[in-house]
Amino acid sequence: MLTNRQLFSRYMGLPSVISDPVEIIRAEGIYLYDDAGNKYIDLVSGVSVSNVGHAHPSVVEAVRKQIDQYMHLMVYGKFVQSPQVKLAERLAKLLPGKLSSVYFVNSGSEAIEGAIKLSRRVTGRTEMAGFAHAYHGGSLGALSLLGDEHLKNAFRPLIPDTRMLPYNSFEALEQISERTACVLIEPIQAEAGIILPKPGFLEAVRRKCEETGAMLIFDEIQMGMGRTGKMFAFEHSGVVPDILCLAKAFGGGMPLGAFVSSPEHMSKLTFEPELGHITTFGGHPVCCAASLAAIDVLFDSKLIEDADRKGKMFADGLINKPGVKEIRQAGLMLGVELCDDGLTASLMKEFSLNRLIVDQFLFNPAAFRIAPPLTITDDEIRKSLELIIHCITIANNHTTI
Repeated sequence: MLTNRQLFSRYMGLPSVISDPVEIIRAEGIYLYDDAGNKYIDLVSGVSVSNVGHAHPSVVEAVRKQIDQYMHLMVYGKFVQSPQVKLAERLAKLLPGKLSSVYFVNSGSEAIEGAIKLSRRVTGRTEMAGFAHAYHGGSLGALSLLGDEHLKNAFRPLIPDTRMLPYNSFEALEQISERTACVLIEPIQAEAGIILPKPGFLEAVRRKCEETGAMLIFDEIQMGMGRTGKMFAFEHSGVVPDILCLAKAFGGGMPLGAFVSSPEHMSKLTFEPELGHITTFGGHPVCCAASLAAIDVLFDSKLIEDADRKGKMFADGLINKPGVKEIRQAGLMLGVELCDDGLTASLMKEFSLNRLIVDQFLFNPAAFRIAPPLTITDDEIRKSLELIIHCITIANNHTTI
């Protein structure tokens, strides 16, 4: 009989070559356990999905309770489903006034697609602007505004009439015009290696959108939901978008996304044509119940307000270590830039050998990500730091030999 690992390679459609897959049979807190009884420290959180940790009891209980009541009923909007309504209300109360109409979808890519469609519907325009080294998803619309040509070229032609601007370039904002339907931007660039906006940059983007009538879309799919030390990353600047996109940690470990705008804007998807946007499973009641529970955990356990302190523990423990060039930190999300690109591959092997789950950024091969669940304790941070420093030391020795 074939093992699950063999079946994995034979039947799973995979986005990359997985040479030695690990079968996980259980996850709890910041730990994953494989079928051989090995314990792994998760410093990625499923790429910012498991902000409240794996299998948080409150989230698990909310899921079980909702499953006992009902799961999928009917296509979005046909029935009032209390988890959807409660979550939309909760989210609206956490956001500035104009961001009060929530459209639930299943993923980050879908949130971006919905936001793009909404911006074109509201403005009647077609041109869209994005930024270099931005990641927004794998669907054609999201890919069209993704800031990396290598990932895009094999799938052209994509959506036409797009512009790619350099992030943090004030001069480049002059390319936004009365033809521009939307400007899609991450308040903090994630896959570029945690690139923070220069002082005043997001404010300048906001002003340019107001001058030209373009809609400002913030992609907080990876950096939202408490990850940066604020519930939403845009709160650090005070700049409020016209449309906000959420996913990943928004579902508390379940598949859930949303794009949020004003009721006036969102109504454009309701009429002329009716069903201007539709989804079968978006806002699945079980996923919404998980999201509500996860939001409660974030606030009740004070995870958001403690994220920056925990992030600084990692930063302070790694700064000036041999092989480390720079650390960029936003709450409990860090980009650790190495002195030598050649060090990265060796370091990833050491992380794996020491059962540390760490990954590289898509668009910055010289850096790796530290983004553990926000529930990580100080003792767990210290233990993780010991292992990270141990791995960097060994990788450095291998590279210099």
